[in-house]
Amino acid sequence: MAKPQKDGEDKSGRAPNFAVGLLWILMPLLTLLLMNIYSSSLQQRVSYAEFLSLIDQDKISEVTISAEQISATLKDRTQGIITFSVADDDLIPLLKEKKIRFSGVPQNTFWNTFFVWIFPLLLMFLFFRYMMNAQGGRLLSLNKSKAKIYAEKDIKTSFSDVAGCDEAKDELIEIVNFLKDPDKYSRLGGHVPKGVLLVGPPGTGKTLMARAVAGEANVPFFSINGSEFVELFVGMGAARVRDLFNQARSQSPCIIFIDELDALGKSRAFGHLSSGGHDEKEQTLNQLLAELDGFDSKSGVILLAATNRPEILDPALLRSGRFDRQILLDKPDQRGRLQILNIHAKNVKLKKDINLSDIASMTPGFTGADLANLVNEAALIATRRKAEDVDLNDFTLAIERIVAGLERKQRLMNPEEKRRVAFHEMGHATVALALQCQDLIQKVSIIPRGIGALGYTLQRPVEDRYLMTRSELNNKIAMLLSGRVSEQLFCGDLSTGAGDDLVKATNIARAMVTQYGMSESLGLVSEENISPRFLQIPDYYGGQTKNWSDKTGEKIDLEVKSILETGRLTSERVLNENKEFIEISVRDLLQKETLNADEIENLWNKYGKIYESKMKNLFRSKRDNDQVYSLELS
Repeated sequence: MAKPQKDGEDKSGRAPNFAVGLLWILMPLLTLLLMNIYSSSLQQRVSYAEFLSLIDQDKISEVTISAEQISATLKDRTQGIITFSVADDDLIPLLKEKKIRFSGVPQNTFWNTFFVWIFPLLLMFLFFRYMMNAQGGRLLSLNKSKAKIYAEKDIKTSFSDVAGCDEAKDELIEIVNFLKDPDKYSRLGGHVPKGVLLVGPPGTGKTLMARAVAGEANVPFFSINGSEFVELFVGMGAARVRDLFNQARSQSPCIIFIDELDALGKSRAFGHLSSGGHDEKEQTLNQLLAELDGFDSKSGVILLAATNRPEILDPALLRSGRFDRQILLDKPDQRGRLQILNIHAKNVKLKKDINLSDIASMTPGFTGADLANLVNEAALIATRRKAEDVDLNDFTLAIERIVAGLERKQRLMNPEEKRRVAFHEMGHATVALALQCQDLIQKVSIIPRGIGALGYTLQRPVEDRYLMTRSELNNKIAMLLSGRVSEQLFCGDLSTGAGDDLVKATNIARAMVTQYGMSESLGLVSEENISPRFLQIPDYYGGQTKNWSDKTGEKIDLEVKSILETGRLTSERVLNENKEFIEISVRDLLQKETLNADEIENLWNKYGKIYESKMKNLFRSKRDNDQVYSLELS
């Protein structure tokens, strides 16, 4: 394999910017020369006789005597006078008589000249030479690529280190096989895609997957961030793109990986809101497009890129022939989470009876990065309590810390506030149990957590859900509103504690009306564009995209209000039927501050009542009662 070319070197291995460095050395010399010429222009040369005449006329203020010349300064002007005559023996007595200050200068030698002129210049030359070598020529070669080059032996990651994305693995194995045996794919005239775009929410392992591809293929791996192409100077980013692909071609087969591609490949349609259509970013993007068109897929250069914002990429970048293939790395399901936990728990001392499947079921929506953080947090919690191993309770506390925030035991609430929070949280738990929601109640606590949470109700889903029916969504809204209703029933007044619940309930109700056609009056019209699952895409001009008229907007508001009111009535009737359960549970909660799943289940079996009112009919449509709708909730 060819030796990687260093920044600041040409093909011959010599620094191409030596002439520029030499210019840095000549500049001080030129400055000193100009200063000497300027100083000489201020001096006036006279004969020794004229010099003596000026002394007699009392026009001399100071005299300097050396072996070569005599310099004097006049009283009425700044410039000095010089005579090249050697002073006679009568000069010094004359200067003493006239009371003129005088001094002598030692005889000039080679060493005087060396330390005054040559030595400083030599130090400056060595300093600039050192800076050029230390920086690898980067100070004077801005157009060089900043990509980090990893040789085959540097890549220790393989597909066994990546879990929870089996479908993406299967897609990328084809890339690995091509790099190992290109002739296999060219036998029938086919060719591997030039570019592969890894798309997914943050933390799902896009960068890790790219490194695993390089490790499996055992080829050089060029890694660079998209923002490193963009420079202040116009043209530098495009030059870096050219240099990157030139280096890759010289070391093919290899892989180029561009992380955060959206920093480089943002759509040019947004240019009219920034600095115009001819700025540095556009030139850099154009050069990347040209390079993608310019290299042959048979050359062995594969371009991998990663982004979590594919909607803002330029369409020209995603067309066929450039990034031919897009691979989604989504949040893992329960099986994938279990695989990820097994990888990260290898180096953690776990209790023998711990079952990672239980932890995987408690972490829906967690990404690979979240699960790695979860294992680390559980290990730290076990270390703080000086345990010998990590148990299930440590993982539960770690999940609570990640989801709800850090416990704030020093935040003191007065008894009335504590009582109100207890009724609020038990209201959530009661409605969830009475309506038999899919998510099980794991824990209810009135210990403050995070920034604004004074209490929390932790739920655990039985299984991963990808679809929700209308009745389930209405149950979800009733459960969210039940905390506010419980405060009003048992405390006699409302508080500000239900603000977040109202936001979530309103968002669900509005999605039911505007996105999923669950309104009888509005019908099946979708009034809003549904974003990709892992993205929340705002309108580019800063507001929500409005696709309806004012009259339709009034209908939407009325439908949303009706859904929310139905949820409020449902939660109110459920709470009225389970007053005894709530009062007893609140009494225990105020004493213990936390009720776990077993304690709540025991109380519910004694005092709880499942809600079987005819109000449930309001949750279903008059037609197609069992119709299923797709909904993704953040």
